[in-house]
Amino acid sequence: MASPLPQGWSLDTRGPFHLEATVRVLQRRPTNLVDVWEDDRYLRVLATPDGPVLVEVVNQGTIARPRLRCRVLSGGDSRQTRAAAGALVRAVLGLDVDPKPLQRLLEGEPKLEAVARPLRGMRPPRFPGLFETFANVIPFQQLSLDAGVAVVRRLVLRFGRTVVHQGRERHAFPTAGSIADARLAASRACGLSARKAEALRSAAVAVASGDLTEAKLVQLSSAQAVRLLSEMPGIGAWSAAVILLRGLRRLDVFPEADAGVIRGLTALMHVQAGPPLDRIIHRLGDRRGYLYFCSLGRALLAKGLIHPAAAAPMSR
Repeated sequence: MASPLPQGWSLDTRGPFHLEATVRVLQRRPTNLVDVWEDDRYLRVLATPDGPVLVEVVNQGTIARPRLRCRVLSGGDSRQTRAAAGALVRAVLGLDVDPKPLQRLLEGEPKLEAVARPLRGMRPPRFPGLFETFANVIPFQQLSLDAGVAVVRRLVLRFGRTVVHQGRERHAFPTAGSIADARLAASRACGLSARKAEALRSAAVAVASGDLTEAKLVQLSSAQAVRLLSEMPGIGAWSAAVILLRGLRRLDVFPEADAGVIRGLTALMHVQAGPPLDRIIHRLGDRRGYLYFCSLGRALLAKGLIHPAAAAPMSR
Protein backbone atom coordinates (compact mmCIF):
# COMPACT_ATOMS: atom_id res chain seq x y z
CA MET A 1 0.00 0.00 0.00
CA ALA A 2 1.29 3.44 -0.91
CA SER A 3 1.68 5.93 1.96
CA PRO A 4 -0.64 8.95 2.29
CA LEU A 5 0.31 11.90 0.13
CA PRO A 6 1.70 14.94 1.96
CA GLN A 7 1.95 16.93 -1.27
CA GLY A 8 0.24 17.21 -4.62
CA TRP A 9 -3.19 18.58 -5.39
CA SER A 10 -6.82 17.51 -5.32
CA LEU A 11 -8.76 16.27 -8.34
CA ASP A 12 -12.46 16.88 -7.87
CA THR A 13 -14.96 14.40 -9.26
CA ARG A 14 -18.45 13.24 -8.38
CA GLY A 15 -19.07 9.86 -6.83
CA PRO A 16 -19.24 7.06 -7.43
CA PHE A 17 -15.78 6.78 -8.95
CA HIS A 18 -13.98 3.45 -9.21
CA LEU A 19 -10.35 4.40 -9.87
CA GLU A 20 -9.07 0.84 -10.14
CA ALA A 21 -11.76 -0.26 -12.62
CA THR A 22 -11.26 2.85 -14.74
CA VAL A 23 -7.49 2.37 -14.90
CA ARG A 24 -7.76 -1.36 -15.59
CA VAL A 25 -10.07 -0.96 -18.61
CA LEU A 26 -7.73 1.76 -19.89
CA GLN A 27 -4.73 -0.50 -19.30
CA ARG A 28 -6.37 -3.69 -20.64
CA ARG A 29 -3.53 -5.88 -19.42
CA PRO A 30 -1.08 -5.56 -16.45
CA THR A 31 1.83 -5.83 -18.91
CA ASN A 32 1.00 -2.32 -20.14
CA LEU A 33 4.15 -0.28 -19.52
CA VAL A 34 2.54 3.16 -19.78
CA ASP A 35 -0.72 3.01 -17.81
CA VAL A 36 0.30 1.32 -14.58
CA TRP A 37 -1.84 0.21 -11.62
CA GLU A 38 0.48 -0.46 -8.71
CA ASP A 39 -0.02 -0.43 -4.92
CA ASP A 40 -3.56 0.98 -5.25
CA ARG A 41 -2.39 3.93 -7.33
CA TYR A 42 -2.33 4.98 -10.95
CA LEU A 43 1.09 5.82 -12.38
CA ARG A 44 1.61 7.44 -15.75
CA VAL A 45 4.34 9.39 -17.56
CA LEU A 46 2.73 12.41 -19.21
CA ALA A 47 4.04 14.96 -21.71
CA THR A 48 4.07 18.51 -20.29
CA PRO A 49 5.71 21.86 -21.16
CA ASP A 50 8.54 20.89 -18.78
CA GLY A 51 9.05 17.57 -20.52
CA PRO A 52 7.85 14.11 -19.47
CA VAL A 53 6.78 13.78 -15.84
CA LEU A 54 5.72 10.80 -13.77
CA VAL A 55 2.44 11.40 -11.95
CA GLU A 56 0.64 9.41 -9.31
CA VAL A 57 -3.09 9.39 -8.62
CA VAL A 58 -4.67 7.83 -5.53
CA ASN A 59 -8.13 7.84 -3.99
CA GLN A 60 -7.91 8.80 -0.34
CA GLY A 61 -11.66 8.53 0.02
CA THR A 62 -14.04 5.80 -1.10
CA ILE A 63 -15.75 4.81 -4.32
CA ALA A 64 -18.95 6.46 -3.12
CA ARG A 65 -17.15 9.57 -1.89
CA PRO A 66 -13.90 9.88 -3.84
CA ARG A 67 -11.10 12.14 -2.67
CA LEU A 68 -8.49 11.99 -5.40
CA ARG A 69 -4.98 13.32 -5.00
CA CYS A 70 -2.38 13.75 -7.74
CA ARG A 71 1.30 14.56 -7.46
CA VAL A 72 4.37 14.69 -9.66
CA LEU A 73 6.85 12.03 -8.60
CA SER A 74 9.59 12.81 -11.10
CA GLY A 75 10.23 15.64 -13.55
CA GLY A 76 9.35 19.32 -13.46
CA ASP A 77 6.83 20.40 -10.83
CA SER A 78 6.05 23.98 -11.86
CA ARG A 79 2.55 25.44 -11.78
CA GLN A 80 2.42 25.09 -15.55
CA THR A 81 3.41 21.42 -15.35
CA ARG A 82 0.79 20.72 -12.70
CA ALA A 83 -1.89 22.40 -14.78
CA ALA A 84 -0.95 20.39 -17.87
CA ALA A 85 -0.66 17.10 -15.98
CA GLY A 86 -3.90 17.70 -14.10
CA ALA A 87 -5.82 18.43 -17.30
CA LEU A 88 -4.50 15.25 -18.94
CA VAL A 89 -5.34 13.11 -15.91
CA ARG A 90 -8.86 14.54 -15.81
CA ALA A 91 -9.33 13.71 -19.49
CA VAL A 92 -7.82 10.21 -19.30
CA LEU A 93 -9.83 9.14 -16.23
CA GLY A 94 -13.08 10.84 -17.26
CA LEU A 95 -13.27 12.87 -14.07
CA ASP A 96 -15.69 15.34 -15.65
CA VAL A 97 -18.03 12.61 -16.91
CA ASP A 98 -21.33 12.57 -15.03
CA PRO A 99 -21.53 9.09 -13.43
CA LYS A 100 -25.29 9.12 -12.88
CA PRO A 101 -26.41 8.39 -16.47
CA LEU A 102 -23.89 5.55 -16.71
CA GLN A 103 -25.07 4.05 -13.45
CA ARG A 104 -28.70 4.36 -14.55
CA LEU A 105 -27.74 2.57 -17.76
CA LEU A 106 -26.26 -0.35 -15.82
CA GLU A 107 -29.09 -0.56 -13.32
CA GLY A 108 -31.82 -0.05 -15.92
CA GLU A 109 -30.78 -2.95 -18.13
CA PRO A 110 -31.58 -6.25 -16.33
CA LYS A 111 -29.06 -8.20 -18.39
CA LEU A 112 -26.24 -6.02 -17.02
CA GLU A 113 -27.04 -6.93 -13.41
CA ALA A 114 -23.85 -9.00 -13.10
CA VAL A 115 -21.65 -5.90 -13.52
CA ALA A 116 -23.97 -3.13 -12.27
CA ARG A 117 -22.64 -3.27 -8.70
CA PRO A 118 -19.07 -4.59 -9.21
CA LEU A 119 -18.27 -1.91 -11.80
CA ARG A 120 -20.15 0.89 -10.06
CA GLY A 121 -18.22 4.11 -10.62
CA MET A 122 -16.20 2.86 -13.61
CA ARG A 123 -15.72 5.77 -16.00
CA PRO A 124 -15.05 5.32 -19.72
CA PRO A 125 -11.36 6.27 -19.97
CA ARG A 126 -9.62 7.68 -23.03
CA PHE A 127 -6.07 7.95 -24.29
CA PRO A 128 -4.46 11.37 -23.75
CA GLY A 129 -3.46 11.97 -27.37
CA LEU A 130 -4.64 11.20 -30.87
CA PHE A 131 -1.52 9.40 -32.03
CA GLU A 132 -1.46 7.22 -28.92
CA THR A 133 -5.00 6.21 -29.83
CA PHE A 134 -3.98 5.16 -33.35
CA ALA A 135 -1.05 3.22 -31.92
CA ASN A 136 -3.39 1.41 -29.53
CA VAL A 137 -5.78 0.42 -32.31
CA ILE A 138 -3.78 -0.44 -35.44
CA PRO A 139 -1.64 -3.20 -33.80
CA PHE A 140 -4.82 -4.93 -32.57
CA GLN A 141 -6.38 -5.36 -36.00
CA GLN A 142 -7.21 -9.05 -36.46
CA LEU A 143 -5.14 -9.99 -33.42
CA SER A 144 -6.01 -11.17 -29.94
CA LEU A 145 -5.95 -8.63 -27.13
CA ASP A 146 -2.85 -10.21 -25.59
CA ALA A 147 -0.99 -10.23 -28.91
CA GLY A 148 -1.86 -6.59 -29.57
CA VAL A 149 -0.74 -5.53 -26.10
CA ALA A 150 2.58 -7.32 -26.67
CA VAL A 151 3.17 -5.38 -29.90
CA VAL A 152 2.38 -2.05 -28.24
CA ARG A 153 4.73 -2.93 -25.39
CA ARG A 154 7.56 -3.44 -27.88
CA LEU A 155 6.75 -0.13 -29.58
CA VAL A 156 6.97 1.61 -26.19
CA LEU A 157 10.31 -0.01 -25.38
CA ARG A 158 11.75 0.81 -28.81
CA PHE A 159 10.47 4.36 -29.36
CA GLY A 160 9.30 5.77 -26.02
CA ARG A 161 11.24 7.94 -23.58
CA THR A 162 11.70 7.01 -19.94
CA VAL A 163 11.62 8.78 -16.60
CA VAL A 164 13.65 7.34 -13.72
CA HIS A 165 12.07 7.34 -10.27
CA GLN A 166 13.66 5.66 -7.27
CA GLY A 167 16.02 3.77 -9.56
CA ARG A 168 13.25 2.38 -11.77
CA GLU A 169 12.47 3.32 -15.35
CA ARG A 170 8.91 4.43 -16.12
CA HIS A 171 7.87 4.56 -19.74
CA ALA A 172 6.25 7.31 -21.79
CA PHE A 173 4.25 6.52 -24.88
CA PRO A 174 6.12 7.21 -28.15
CA THR A 175 5.39 10.51 -29.85
CA ALA A 176 3.97 10.78 -33.34
CA GLY A 177 7.27 12.28 -34.49
CA SER A 178 9.30 9.32 -33.23
CA ILE A 179 7.28 6.93 -35.39
CA ALA A 180 6.98 9.29 -38.36
CA ASP A 181 10.78 9.57 -38.53
CA ALA A 182 11.48 5.88 -37.97
CA ARG A 183 12.25 3.36 -40.66
CA LEU A 184 9.43 0.92 -41.37
CA ALA A 185 11.81 -1.92 -40.57
CA ALA A 186 12.12 -0.66 -36.99
CA SER A 187 8.34 -0.69 -36.53
CA ARG A 188 8.07 -4.10 -38.16
CA ALA A 189 10.67 -5.42 -35.73
CA CYS A 190 8.16 -4.66 -32.97
CA GLY A 191 5.74 -7.19 -34.47
CA LEU A 192 3.78 -5.09 -36.96
CA SER A 193 3.02 -6.43 -40.39
CA ALA A 194 4.15 -4.35 -43.36
CA ARG A 195 0.61 -3.02 -43.85
CA LYS A 196 0.20 -2.10 -40.20
CA ALA A 197 3.64 -0.46 -40.04
CA GLU A 198 2.73 1.69 -43.04
CA ALA A 199 -0.67 2.56 -41.55
CA LEU A 200 0.89 3.53 -38.22
CA ARG A 201 3.51 5.71 -39.89
CA SER A 202 0.84 7.34 -42.05
CA ALA A 203 -1.15 8.19 -38.91
CA ALA A 204 1.99 9.46 -37.20
CA VAL A 205 2.80 11.75 -40.13
CA ALA A 206 -0.78 13.09 -40.23
CA VAL A 207 -0.79 13.86 -36.51
CA ALA A 208 2.78 15.21 -36.33
CA SER A 209 2.19 17.52 -39.31
CA GLY A 210 -1.09 18.81 -37.93
CA ASP A 211 -3.05 17.53 -40.92
CA LEU A 212 -5.21 15.51 -38.52
CA THR A 213 -6.04 16.91 -35.10
CA GLU A 214 -8.39 16.06 -32.28
CA ALA A 215 -9.96 19.51 -32.70
CA LYS A 216 -10.86 18.65 -36.29
CA LEU A 217 -12.51 15.39 -35.26
CA VAL A 218 -14.39 17.02 -32.38
CA GLN A 219 -16.13 19.32 -34.85
CA LEU A 220 -17.53 16.35 -36.78
CA SER A 221 -20.43 14.08 -35.95
CA SER A 222 -19.42 10.53 -35.14
CA ALA A 223 -20.65 9.33 -38.54
CA GLN A 224 -18.64 12.04 -40.30
CA ALA A 225 -15.56 11.25 -38.22
CA VAL A 226 -15.83 7.55 -39.04
CA ARG A 227 -15.92 8.38 -42.74
CA LEU A 228 -12.92 10.70 -42.46
CA LEU A 229 -10.84 8.21 -40.50
CA SER A 230 -11.80 5.37 -42.83
CA GLU A 231 -10.17 7.26 -45.70
CA MET A 232 -6.79 6.87 -44.02
CA PRO A 233 -4.50 3.96 -44.99
CA GLY A 234 -5.18 0.85 -42.95
CA ILE A 235 -8.19 2.28 -41.10
CA GLY A 236 -11.51 0.51 -41.58
CA ALA A 237 -14.86 0.86 -39.86
CA TRP A 238 -13.82 -1.10 -36.77
CA SER A 239 -10.59 0.87 -36.28
CA ALA A 240 -12.38 4.18 -36.81
CA ALA A 241 -15.02 3.27 -34.23
CA VAL A 242 -12.47 2.25 -31.59
CA ILE A 243 -10.42 5.41 -32.24
CA LEU A 244 -13.49 7.53 -31.56
CA LEU A 245 -14.53 5.49 -28.53
CA ARG A 246 -11.15 5.14 -26.82
CA GLY A 247 -9.60 8.34 -28.10
CA LEU A 248 -12.45 10.86 -27.98
CA ARG A 249 -14.85 9.08 -25.62
CA ARG A 250 -17.63 9.02 -28.22
CA LEU A 251 -20.04 6.76 -26.35
CA ASP A 252 -22.54 6.90 -29.19
CA VAL A 253 -20.13 4.67 -31.12
CA PHE A 254 -19.99 0.90 -30.65
CA PRO A 255 -17.45 -1.26 -32.53
CA GLU A 256 -19.91 -3.87 -33.71
CA ALA A 257 -17.24 -5.87 -35.55
CA ASP A 258 -15.19 -6.41 -32.37
CA ALA A 259 -15.40 -10.19 -31.94
CA GLY A 260 -13.83 -10.15 -28.48
CA VAL A 261 -16.25 -7.55 -27.13
CA ILE A 262 -19.22 -9.36 -28.69
CA ARG A 263 -18.14 -12.63 -27.05
CA GLY A 264 -17.83 -10.85 -23.73
CA LEU A 265 -21.27 -9.27 -24.00
CA THR A 266 -23.00 -12.49 -25.04
CA ALA A 267 -21.50 -14.22 -21.99
CA LEU A 268 -22.35 -11.29 -19.72
CA MET A 269 -25.93 -10.88 -20.92
CA HIS A 270 -26.67 -14.52 -21.73
CA VAL A 271 -27.92 -13.63 -25.20
CA GLN A 272 -26.96 -14.77 -28.66
CA ALA A 273 -24.87 -12.66 -30.96
CA GLY A 274 -26.78 -11.10 -33.82
CA PRO A 275 -30.27 -9.59 -33.57
CA PRO A 276 -30.86 -10.40 -29.85
CA LEU A 277 -27.67 -8.60 -28.80
CA ASP A 278 -28.05 -5.91 -31.45
CA ARG A 279 -31.43 -4.93 -30.01
CA ILE A 280 -29.90 -4.38 -26.56
CA ILE A 281 -26.96 -2.40 -27.95
CA HIS A 282 -29.18 -0.08 -29.95
CA ARG A 283 -31.65 0.27 -27.07
CA LEU A 284 -28.91 1.99 -25.08
CA GLY A 285 -28.76 4.77 -27.67
CA ASP A 286 -26.00 7.35 -27.45
CA ARG A 287 -24.35 5.62 -24.48
CA ARG A 288 -24.07 2.19 -26.10
CA GLY A 289 -20.29 2.54 -26.33
CA TYR A 290 -20.17 2.08 -22.55
CA LEU A 291 -20.96 -1.59 -23.21
CA TYR A 292 -17.50 -1.91 -24.74
CA PHE A 293 -15.94 -1.01 -21.39
CA CYS A 294 -18.40 -3.22 -19.51
CA SER A 295 -17.26 -6.18 -21.61
CA LEU A 296 -13.62 -5.43 -20.78
CA GLY A 297 -14.49 -4.85 -17.13
CA ARG A 298 -16.29 -8.18 -16.87
CA ALA A 299 -13.23 -10.05 -18.17
CA LEU A 300 -10.92 -8.17 -15.79
CA LEU A 301 -13.23 -8.88 -12.84
CA ALA A 302 -13.05 -12.58 -13.73
CA LYS A 303 -9.25 -12.40 -13.71
CA GLY A 304 -9.26 -10.78 -10.27
CA LEU A 305 -7.73 -7.58 -11.65
CA ILE A 306 -10.60 -5.38 -10.46
CA HIS A 307 -11.93 -5.41 -6.90
CA PRO A 308 -15.75 -5.30 -7.12
CA ALA A 309 -17.07 -1.95 -5.98
CA ALA A 310 -19.41 -3.49 -3.42
CA ALA A 311 -16.48 -5.27 -1.78
CA ALA A 312 -13.66 -2.86 -2.57
CA PRO A 313 -11.43 -2.04 0.43
CA MET A 314 -11.48 1.55 1.62
CA SER A 315 -8.65 3.54 0.09
CA ARG A 316 -6.42 5.81 2.10
